[in-house]
Amino acid sequence: MHPYRSHNCAELRLSDEGQQVRLSGWVHRKRDHGQLLFVDLRDSFGITQCVVDVSSPLFEKLENTRVESVITVTGEVIKRTPETVNDTLPTGEIEVRVRELDIQSRAEVLPLQVNSDEDAGEDTRLRYRYLDLRREKMVKKLKLRSGVISSLRRRMIEQDFMEIQTPILTASSPEGARDFLVPSRIHPGKFYALPQAPQMFKQLLMVGGVDRYFQIAPCFRDEDSRADRSPGEFYQLDFEMSYVTQDDVFNAIEPVLHGVFEEFAEGREVSPYPFVRIPYAEAMAKYGSDKPDLRNPIEISDVTEAFRGSSFGIFARAIEGGNVVRAIPAPGTAGNPRSFFDKFNDWARKEGAAGLGYIIYDNEGVPKGPIAKNLDEERLAQIKETAGLKNGDAVFFACDKELAAAKFAGHVRNKLGVDLELLDKNVFKFCWIVDFPMFELDEDTGKIDFSHNPFSMPQGGMEALENEDPLTINAYQYDIVCNGIELSSGAIRNHRPDIMYKAFEVAGYSNKDVEESFGGMLSAFKFGAPPHGGSAPGVDRMVMMLADEPNIREVIAFPMNGKAEDPLMQAPAEVDEDRLRELHIKLDLPLEDTEES
Repeated sequence: MHPYRSHNCAELRLSDEGQQVRLSGWVHRKRDHGQLLFVDLRDSFGITQCVVDVSSPLFEKLENTRVESVITVTGEVIKRTPETVNDTLPTGEIEVRVRELDIQSRAEVLPLQVNSDEDAGEDTRLRYRYLDLRREKMVKKLKLRSGVISSLRRRMIEQDFMEIQTPILTASSPEGARDFLVPSRIHPGKFYALPQAPQMFKQLLMVGGVDRYFQIAPCFRDEDSRADRSPGEFYQLDFEMSYVTQDDVFNAIEPVLHGVFEEFAEGREVSPYPFVRIPYAEAMAKYGSDKPDLRNPIEISDVTEAFRGSSFGIFARAIEGGNVVRAIPAPGTAGNPRSFFDKFNDWARKEGAAGLGYIIYDNEGVPKGPIAKNLDEERLAQIKETAGLKNGDAVFFACDKELAAAKFAGHVRNKLGVDLELLDKNVFKFCWIVDFPMFELDEDTGKIDFSHNPFSMPQGGMEALENEDPLTINAYQYDIVCNGIELSSGAIRNHRPDIMYKAFEVAGYSNKDVEESFGGMLSAFKFGAPPHGGSAPGVDRMVMMLADEPNIREVIAFPMNGKAEDPLMQAPAEVDEDRLRELHIKLDLPLEDTEES
């Protein structure tokens, strides 16, 4: 027999009755019933109940063994009595009568409970992450993550994508966030950068003749933590394709995403593909966001004309100054108490708005509220029709410059969706946001700059750049969104040096600027680059959604905390002077840090 186990702790069944078996694992729970001591033995597969009689010389030894100690037991599989069968366990019809016991490792008093869902607090959980990972919830999430990655990899390979690893030590890139820098010992004063994404390399692979590339890519960005973003590092399904249009990219990745979500949805509905495509301008107008949660049925509408020249002076004057008014329906809230609307008004002020005006259309359709008193019947009817309101609905208003009004209306829409419990928790609704503007106007400087990715192909190509108003040009850029969470940005790339020079010229950059910043890429494109495009859906975010976790740290084995610290490994940490000297580095610490040290 194997020295540690003949079976795992989820394997034994009634058909094994009478067998001599050996199991190893952690002491999950102990129950002393006087004459009998029951021990739930746990490994990563499951739990088996073991039992020792008080007459056994092993009774006292096992009784004195702390929970979470690692033991090996050898004994006979016996059938449980009908009243002791545990239907919640796969092994619940049997138990193992212990004949031999080896204590492999004794546990000290635990800083957190493994056999309980009691929240020990994030700091304790991360400091003792190896204990936290033993908990059933965390085991399930690690298995889910492993399954998702395996499924993604299999589905990509089935579509003839080639898995290729790109460098981790590379040069600083223009991705937009801060790089993590690595000093070079043999090149004094020079630094490598950890890749924010494999963007340059995957495009160079296309130039190198690879037709379809992918990898489960680690990416590194020195940015602040958010609930849906881990500080430091994250993983994405990075892929790129040659000789493709935007439709080809969508057709390739939609079955992969749909298939993975359906595989691990556990009964939840998944949008069929092809996924809905929403132009950026429409998304901002209807949902106030370029990552709309389509589970929310509320749609925003433009009611500027209903207020233009009206007796409601605040909005009327704002419209004359170039502002717009957006209406956000609040379905079925007309009967809510005044406090409901007051709370929304208070919330709006905390969000930086002047307030949140509203109109109530009662069950008979009679308009009520301070704003309603300042509008005539025709305007009130126009608002009701434009916003798609029914009797018994209310409507909130956002008044500001177009983009600011859209974004704030989007916040109101999201809050209403949650507060009114309008979101279906059992569905994953995907959509593409397409037709992002190529350029935008910086209101502070009055200059034109890139709106998003400067390396996207402008729709209309060179002709559009030379002949059209830059602020009307869209890019072949797209985002994949699910339940209000952006999983990825992507684009059909600008593979033409002449178009790239012109696009940067529109944004105020000279050819020399472009060559100094992106010379390597440009040089490669001058030797023949195929049209190509791709995307990179976030693996961590996918697993977070499938696990129904609000925080991305819950689905990462060893995450950093919100301060970008690793309490377990005590990172980041100071480095001794000899190592700094070897790397040709001198510290210039902020004064307060110096005083504290």
